[in-house]
Amino acid sequence: MYAVVDHDLLALQEMREVVRKAKQAQLKYMSFSQEQVDRIVKAVADAAYAHSYELAVLAVKETGMGVIEHKKMKNDVASKAVYESIKDEKTVGIIRKDKVKGMVEIAAPFGVVAAIIPTTNPTSTAIFKTLISLKTRNAIVASPHPYAVKCTTEALKICEKAATRAGAPKGLIGWLSFASMEATQALMKDKDVNLILATGGGGLVKAAYSSGKPAYGVGPGNVPVYIEKTVKIKKAVSMIVDSKTFDYGTICATEQSIVVDQEIATDVILELKQNGAYFLNPEEKKKMEKVISPVPGKVNPAIVGKSPVTIAELAGISIDETIRLFVAEETEIGKHVPFSLEKLSPIFALYRAENTADAKRICNQLLDLGGRGHSLSIHTENEHVAKEFSLDMPVSRIFVNTLSTMGAVGGTTGFDPSFTLGCGSFGGNITSDNITARHLMNIKRMAYGIKEVSIPKKGIMNPDRSTALLQESAQQNQIVEEVIREMGLNENYQAADIARIVVQVVKQFNKD
Repeated sequence: MYAVVDHDLLALQEMREVVRKAKQAQLKYMSFSQEQVDRIVKAVADAAYAHSYELAVLAVKETGMGVIEHKKMKNDVASKAVYESIKDEKTVGIIRKDKVKGMVEIAAPFGVVAAIIPTTNPTSTAIFKTLISLKTRNAIVASPHPYAVKCTTEALKICEKAATRAGAPKGLIGWLSFASMEATQALMKDKDVNLILATGGGGLVKAAYSSGKPAYGVGPGNVPVYIEKTVKIKKAVSMIVDSKTFDYGTICATEQSIVVDQEIATDVILELKQNGAYFLNPEEKKKMEKVISPVPGKVNPAIVGKSPVTIAELAGISIDETIRLFVAEETEIGKHVPFSLEKLSPIFALYRAENTADAKRICNQLLDLGGRGHSLSIHTENEHVAKEFSLDMPVSRIFVNTLSTMGAVGGTTGFDPSFTLGCGSFGGNITSDNITARHLMNIKRMAYGIKEVSIPKKGIMNPDRSTALLQESAQQNQIVEEVIREMGLNENYQAADIARIVVQVVKQFNKD
């Protein structure tokens, strides 16, 4: 007879052991100096960067999503770019002094960080979360997506090996090797987990927020891109197509719908075709709708991160390999409208706007469908329009004349390099920032007294006396006003002198 193996039980047992080791390691790591921490972080970043291509190959092979060269770029950003952005940040001991305010700020780690890793960016997100956790003297326990366990685990093993060689305590970087939703849920609620970094589907993010622990979660994208009439069409369309097709659309900041001013729509469509866009006719559009969303309101996971050729086969449409993406003109927005959803694949909806106000209306409706708080892209030569959208749109990031995918993670903008993009209160998140190292530490503040205060003694101001003083003040003001009127003086003329005389008269009157 064969023993029956309870997969979920094994996953739970593993999770508890990994968290236990992480806690012990983190307590030791607490005593490390800034120099020791920085040496470990650099070693991890260098190792991950050196294995960037290898990990990209593993990710594409295991998940069936994306493009190897693009996955490598993501790994490069997650390792090298993230490291460069945090390497000089103080995260140990006293990190700031303000002599004027008499304040000293001291960094303290959270403890053990539970990191949920998505299938769309399985190696880059693991590297990124490991670096920012170690930089802030936290331990990390990662939960890979069930469809990306091998590649995520391999990325973490590379990081762990480099960290221990550089002097990190063993167990500081841990992971769940069993794909179990139950274990992931238990990880987020474990008593020794102090913070959650949740990057994944809406269900996981909600679970993170309801775990009772501090959590950074992210919302969906569904990013609109507005092409305004003053735009340089050729350049804008080229960037939009490059951005949309990057890693077959697996970054949450990828543009999902084009909103274009009516007066330039014909030229934009022509340029899209020149850049490899395949415009679906009405019959093909219906076929594609069924592939995008077989169940109303839900995107088919079979299209996420897939090539145009693969998606065309699913839809029964014949295309050649020069086609880079699909576009369908659309007028409606809603859960029942597949092209208006966040598709995470090389598929665009195209909306025509009568003017800027109409474009804002369309963008707002798309964001309300599932992208509030995330990002919006705009291509324009009109600075006023760019500012207007930035002021009015309920998003945390507005990209102007750049690739949304690259702009979001700091590749072409000044945003912090990050693979966890907060959506603020618009999207139900605690922050609108690109999450980075500074979000993973507590700041303690020591403050010296710099102001003198006089504390009144109890009973010096009783209610009856306060009322009498108010009445006396009102009485004095009334007498002053009457004296000024009777003497025919200007209101401000000798008012102070008259007031002093009145006070003396009132005091004498009260004595009598």
